[in-house]
Amino acid sequence: MKYLTQYGSILFVVLIITVTGCADNSKIDRQALVSRHNPQLEQIDLQSPFTVGNGQFTFTADITGFQSFPEEYFQEGTPLETKARWAWHSRDNPTNFTLDNAAEAYDAYGKTVNFPTNMDSDAGQWLRQNPHDLPFARIAMNYKGQALRLEQVSAIQQSLNLWQGQLNSHFKLNGTEVKVTTVAGKNNDTVAFEVKSELLNQQQLSINLAFPRGYDLAIKNTPNMIWNEDEQHTTSILNQDEQSALFLRQVDDHQHWVKVHWQGKAKLVKYKDHQYQLQLLASNTATNAFSLSVEFAQADNAIRKNTFEEVVKSASKGWLQFWNSGAAIDFSGSSSPLAYELERRVILSQYLMAVQERASIPAQETGLTSSSWYGKFHTEMTWWHSAHWALWGRSQYTEKVLDWYIDHLDVAKQTAQQRGLKGARWSKMVGPEGRESPGGNPLIIWNQPQPIDLAELVYLNNPNLETVKRYATLVDETARGLSSMLTWEDEQQRYSLNPPIWIAQEHYDVTESKNPSFELSYWRTALQKAQLWRQRLGMQPEPLWQKQIELMAALPQKDDKYVAIEAIPDTFDNIDSRNDHPAMLAPWGLLADDRVDVAVMANTLDAVMKTWDFEKRIWGWDYPMIAMTATKLNQPQVAIDALLMDAHNNHYMVNGHCPQKKVGLAVYLPANGALLSAVAKLATANVDSPTFGFPDNGLWQVKAEGFLAQ
Repeated sequence: MKYLTQYGSILFVVLIITVTGCADNSKIDRQALVSRHNPQLEQIDLQSPFTVGNGQFTFTADITGFQSFPEEYFQEGTPLETKARWAWHSRDNPTNFTLDNAAEAYDAYGKTVNFPTNMDSDAGQWLRQNPHDLPFARIAMNYKGQALRLEQVSAIQQSLNLWQGQLNSHFKLNGTEVKVTTVAGKNNDTVAFEVKSELLNQQQLSINLAFPRGYDLAIKNTPNMIWNEDEQHTTSILNQDEQSALFLRQVDDHQHWVKVHWQGKAKLVKYKDHQYQLQLLASNTATNAFSLSVEFAQADNAIRKNTFEEVVKSASKGWLQFWNSGAAIDFSGSSSPLAYELERRVILSQYLMAVQERASIPAQETGLTSSSWYGKFHTEMTWWHSAHWALWGRSQYTEKVLDWYIDHLDVAKQTAQQRGLKGARWSKMVGPEGRESPGGNPLIIWNQPQPIDLAELVYLNNPNLETVKRYATLVDETARGLSSMLTWEDEQQRYSLNPPIWIAQEHYDVTESKNPSFELSYWRTALQKAQLWRQRLGMQPEPLWQKQIELMAALPQKDDKYVAIEAIPDTFDNIDSRNDHPAMLAPWGLLADDRVDVAVMANTLDAVMKTWDFEKRIWGWDYPMIAMTATKLNQPQVAIDALLMDAHNNHYMVNGHCPQKKVGLAVYLPANGALLSAVAKLATANVDSPTFGFPDNGLWQVKAEGFLAQ
């Protein structure tokens, strides 16, 4: 096994545990744990820009601490962008397209049902592309009034202080030392900078603010910004004084405000449409530094004057609260060469998820680093984005996602009704309004049970009647949707999931995809949890759900191995069926379905590890998903083998991101979230072992505290 070791009625037990896997039962020194993984660069790495942010707003910086080399980084697939999850925009819809304009008829649920699957029509394209996320200003350092060139920068020393959320960039610009500190505020969407250099007093530095039209919508994933449609948006200075300027940005019907505030002498000059240069005339004489803050807001009355010092204080307070909350795991006593790399990935993944995925609108797959699928949230990724929060004892962030589901329950109920279903039918690829996007998306179904799964995790963190009541309607309506999608087959006396289904392993024909193993298991375990939810409310079990639980079609298998799909059981006979997600493992490690035959699942895991095509098409969350099943089967070394496999789409960069190169994604946050979930399951497995679910071979020492055990 090759490893990537550097860069590159049911009873549920409810328990929050603090555990330690070494003789020393002292608490983990969290600051030491986090700080030993501060990422550092001593040369330009175009694939590893660093990001500061607060969970709903981010600023991604290059080696200068600004966004001075945007084209060079973009060409490597890792853009330098400023983003907030609340910034959305739609192009005009003069034809008033609706989902009906992209509909195609299918035989489903025993009747003819229209699904909006015509992606290539004009309606399909407009509805996919709109609404879309909108990028904010690019903020760059200039030298002598001109854009920097890579060859001008030398003696690089850059470090991201994870404990404080502070990026420190030291370099020489044409031989003169420059120090830049970059930080983002905790409570408002502000990025702030402090610059120290003799070049300030020589008046050779300036800061460039450039406002784009938006993204090139011809590109689905990692689009570039549009800079040549000046007449189609406006940038206005509403007021200005010697220390600040307030901008109003308008792109069609979208508006936001930008407050720029500086300490030190400077002159703001417009030199192109939508582009401004802040010419730095001298540093602040008391500090020998020039500082600048840039705040973005949805309303002008939400803006306040933030100094650099105030933003630093805000960020430090926020990160201290974050790192001291929830769970932690420490491998520092281990002699395994894999332990440090796993710990590095865990710490950086926590930072990245905290920076990019704590907004009220759920995250896209690239978080707030770049745009993917037009900024849309993929609801089948909900578990990978959000479950780790609850498993690590930070369920308040899982609750934010569930609140989004509650707010959009009426939309889901309307969708169900339109398709002849009961309850709620959740759309797959959605913007902030919850509307479906055309394509294969409406035929994906493994997104449906996930709100129930997440609600259960929140309950396990907060096992009280208030939690039950808060999510009772969401759980009930989701379960009713699940129930109504099942078909009774009288001849076989069972309930089945019948086509059209685009299963998790996405290369099967949607019209032949009967009884996929992962989806069957997800349906059954979600309905079980929904029954438990009724019990907590003092209600009787729903008779139909109970019948469906008991008479669900069996998990498909062949030759003593589980396969992806009953209708086409060729998973281990046909190499072309052994790529994409090995989702037939999920019923055990992810879902703990009590119907699973453990011996058959062990055979399946062995076959996946030996014969799966890990190079053709596989995603970053698959490796942790495999590790979860290995953990549940008490095969700790296999779990580590999967997590740290040196394979396609499992390379974690210096900044902690896990790019998915073949689909054009420079970052992929579901991989980071899945990694954290897998580690949480390892940390709570086999509690009688001194190393829990990790290998007990003398090479691992494990301290763990604060994890949710199920």
